[in-house]
Amino acid sequence: MTNYDLMSCWQIAAPREAVYRALGQPTDWPRWWLGLRRVEELGSCNERSNDQSNEHSNDRNHEQGTGRGYRYHWQSPLGYPLRFDIRVIRLYAPWLMVGQASGDVEGWGCWQLTEAAGGTLVRYRWRVRTTQPWMNLSAPLARPLFVWSHDAMMQSGAVGLSRWLQAPLGAGGCRR
Repeated sequence: MTNYDLMSCWQIAAPREAVYRALGQPTDWPRWWLGLRRVEELGSCNERSNDQSNEHSNDRNHEQGTGRGYRYHWQSPLGYPLRFDIRVIRLYAPWLMVGQASGDVEGWGCWQLTEAAGGTLVRYRWRVRTTQPWMNLSAPLARPLFVWSHDAMMQSGAVGLSRWLQAPLGAGGCRR
């Protein structure tokens, strides 16, 4: 398996709450994120509990969104498909979302939203390892292309979210 620790930053001239709401609705993402073919809701790991003692905490977690799962179907700029599931493991509205990934990649992703002058600074950290044999075998040579592909897909997300929210995208980058 090949490990990746990638960071993306976007500056969007929209309130943090609006950005958080948009990112909190992954089934809408294909409407504005080029390269994302579809997102399927998998339900919540907290939905079906028969244990009465956990009933209230499970309801609270489900309302907050923890435990929700989604299957993402991507088409990379290089042409290869990528499919993975993300289970929401931590939410702190309106500034943090963390998900556990499994499938073609395994690991975690974290959205962090910070109020910035005139809008919201969005930081996304994607710390995963590839599970597909072809990706692992080609990684010694193709790693820079995989990183470029990720960066291009994330830039597409920034542009799409900016249009979706009708808010200009600023020049906010982050260092690797």
